[in-house]
Amino acid sequence: MIHYIHELVWGPWLLILFLGIGIIYTVKTGFFQIRKLTFWWKQTIGSIQEDEDGDKGDVTRFQTACTALAATIGTGNIVGVATALTAGGPGAIFWMWVSAAIGMMTGYAETMLGIRYRYRDQNGAWICGPMVYLERGLKLPVLGMIYSFLCIMVSLGMGSMVQSNSIADTLNYSFQVPTALAGILLTGLVLFVVLGGISRIAFVSERLIPLASGIYMLFSMVVIMSCYDKIPYIFHVIFQDAFRPVSVFSGAAGFGISKSLQYGISRGVFSNEAGLGSMAVLHGAAENTTPEKQGMWAMFEVFFDTIIICTMTAFVILCMSEGDAGGSGYDGAALTAYSFSRRLGGLGEYVVSGSMLVFAFATIIAWYYLGKQAAGYLAESLKKRGRFYLMQRVLRGKIYTFLYLCAVFVGCLAKLETVWEFSDIWNGLMAVPNIVALIFLMKEVIVPE
Repeated sequence: MIHYIHELVWGPWLLILFLGIGIIYTVKTGFFQIRKLTFWWKQTIGSIQEDEDGDKGDVTRFQTACTALAATIGTGNIVGVATALTAGGPGAIFWMWVSAAIGMMTGYAETMLGIRYRYRDQNGAWICGPMVYLERGLKLPVLGMIYSFLCIMVSLGMGSMVQSNSIADTLNYSFQVPTALAGILLTGLVLFVVLGGISRIAFVSERLIPLASGIYMLFSMVVIMSCYDKIPYIFHVIFQDAFRPVSVFSGAAGFGISKSLQYGISRGVFSNEAGLGSMAVLHGAAENTTPEKQGMWAMFEVFFDTIIICTMTAFVILCMSEGDAGGSGYDGAALTAYSFSRRLGGLGEYVVSGSMLVFAFATIIAWYYLGKQAAGYLAESLKKRGRFYLMQRVLRGKIYTFLYLCAVFVGCLAKLETVWEFSDIWNGLMAVPNIVALIFLMKEVIVPE
């Protein structure tokens, strides 16, 4: 029954919604992501030094971007790309690029709306995300509450249990660390980070994501450049294969499902989460910014996640398999590790394992903040209506933190096939109210000229 519901939720209709809203915003803004590439690049990466020279007590634009990248760059960048290649051939990569280009404008729109409608709570912290613009922009507070509930469920499933299970499995397989010990260590480390609030989460993300991504990119380039003579051939097979029907389907899916194909169990979540609304929540803490500037940071994240990281993974696999990823007999993380090890030996396996550990941990701490924001909003909404007092107590304060840490620990020990599909269902349902808001608030989304 769970599997049947999963197939219904993540059917073609949802993929059409994701791609459709991205295409509409791309056309509406005159292909802003392509036409103004140099402009938004200067406003994001080009402005890092200016950003860091601001008030040291603030959460900077770059820190919120790193936190958002922490949630989006996950084990799926390693696993999902490999699965897309084996399912649809090298042409799948072309459609990943197309889907990413479209998704950049979706990320821009939802982040811009989030910053525009955000507000401070009674403690002075920013409340931001789809639930806010569903309530204050679309005037549908019930939809905002539904989104918050679904976001909490995703944080306890996909954000914590699934990621911690990946970490425990990797530590056990590569370094022979018992899963119980891995659970204790990981839960303690997560506790240390999240108790520091958004400032510490942003600080850790700012240090962790650039370093981990840089190391992964470095070793990827070593592998790719070691067989540079194959690169023209790889481009040839990508474009030659791109218009076969199976490649079109798998490429769109590969972009869309790279996060939920971890270990090849599930499919359906957009690797950069454009359309889910999570980026709007994660960018909400940025100070000294504008909706347009923060929207361009969201565009950069989609670009970096898919066009850079996913493409490098794909080229490593295709170079090492002579353009035939499916012929190796491997899939998912095993295929990526196999491809690295063919050129780097045992070091290749550690590169993949280490990357999965860091990316999964970064996802856990970022999704804690996502769930915490959603829980706080839902508790406040219930309080206004004078309902479900017990649920208000559960959602507030340290109880949510306790539940999240329990989910992290249990995830290290559990077999999560069913949890994967449940999490996938919540993820898909979470996108629906967000896309509804993006459709009806379209007139409010503008780009700088």
